[in-house]
Amino acid sequence: MLSLNVATYSSPSGYQLTELAKPELIDPKDVIIKVHAASINPIDVKKADGILKLAIKDSFPYKIGYDCAGIVTEIGSDVTRFKVGDEVYTRLPEVSRGSCSEFVKCAEYYIGLKPPSLSFEDAASIPLAAMTALQALKKYKGDLAGKTVFVPAGLSGTGLFACQLAKHVFHAGKVITTVSTSKIPKVKELLGEGTVDEIIDYTKSDPREKIESGSVDFLFDTVGSSMEFLSLMKPQSGCIMSVATMPSGTQLQESSLMDLPHKPTIPIAFRTALNMMDRVRKLRARRYGVEYSYMFLQSSGQDLDELRTYVEDGRLRTVVGTIVELSDIEAVQNACQVVYSGKGGLGKMVIKVANV
Repeated sequence: MLSLNVATYSSPSGYQLTELAKPELIDPKDVIIKVHAASINPIDVKKADGILKLAIKDSFPYKIGYDCAGIVTEIGSDVTRFKVGDEVYTRLPEVSRGSCSEFVKCAEYYIGLKPPSLSFEDAASIPLAAMTALQALKKYKGDLAGKTVFVPAGLSGTGLFACQLAKHVFHAGKVITTVSTSKIPKVKELLGEGTVDEIIDYTKSDPREKIESGSVDFLFDTVGSSMEFLSLMKPQSGCIMSVATMPSGTQLQESSLMDLPHKPTIPIAFRTALNMMDRVRKLRARRYGVEYSYMFLQSSGQDLDELRTYVEDGRLRTVVGTIVELSDIEAVQNACQVVYSGKGGLGKMVIKVANV
C-alpha cells in the first residue's frame, strides 16, 4: 500500500510516498480500515521532525498521521461494535500510527462511527483536535456555564473546536479568542453566530491589555502562552489547560505516545529536566492562585461518539482549510509545511487518500 513517511527525522520537505506492507489482522479486537481521508495536526509534523527523539527511539520508515476516516474492510473475531462496510473515523493510537496510508489497523476501542452528515474529508479533520478540546474543557473543576473561557487562536485546528464546545456544549457565558486581522470576519462565518463573544486582533493588540485582569475562568492554551496570561486568570479558581507548552517527564512517560510494544523508557536526565520545567510553571501559576496543567489526549471511540452527536445536532462544525491529494507529494509537502510553521493556516489540513 502507499504510505506517507520519512526515512529519517525530517521537516515536510523530506516526506516521501512509498509502498509499505498492508496491515494484517492479528489481534481479534482489531479493525482494518480503508482510508479515504486523513488530516495533519501539529504533533504529526513535530514528531516526524524528531521533537521527542531524546525520549523515544522511533523506527523507520516513520509513518505519518493519527487522524483518518474511511470504511471498515476487515474485523477481528472479537469485534462487536463495527461490521465490514461501516463508515468510521478515528485518532489512531501510537502503535497504529500512519493514517496517511491506504489502509490502517486499529483496535475497535479507538474507533467511532463517522457522522453521517459529513464527508470523509470533514470527518477526518475532527478526531485528535476535537477530542483534545473536549477533554480539556471537561477538566475544569466545576461548571463552565456562565463562565469566561479564553481560547487563543480560535481558528486553529484545536481552537476552532474549543470555542464551539465551550459555548454550545459547556454553555460558557463569554468566549474570547485571538486571530489575525484578515481572519476576524471569518470567525462568525466559520464558527457560527454567537459562538465567540470577543475577538482580539493579536497583530494589533496585546490580549493582556484588552481582557480585564482576573476575569478569565478557563484558559485553553493552544499556542504556548500559558505563563504570559497568568494575570488574566481569576484568582483561586482560574484554570489553565495547555497542549502547547511541554509535559512533565512523568506525564510523557505515562502518555499514550509511549504505548508501544517495546515499552520505551525516557532517559532519567531528560525526564528530570521536563519535571523541573513543569514544576516551575505550576509554581508560577500558584502565585496567582491559578491551577496549571499540561494535558495529553486519551483517545477513545466513546468520545468520538459524543462528538458525532454534537455534529449531528448542529452544535459542532469543522473547518477544513486545505485539501490535497496523497498522490501529489509536492502539494502534501507544501501543505504540511504550513502546519509545521504554524503560520498562515486556516482550520484543518486534509489529505485525500482513497483515490490514490
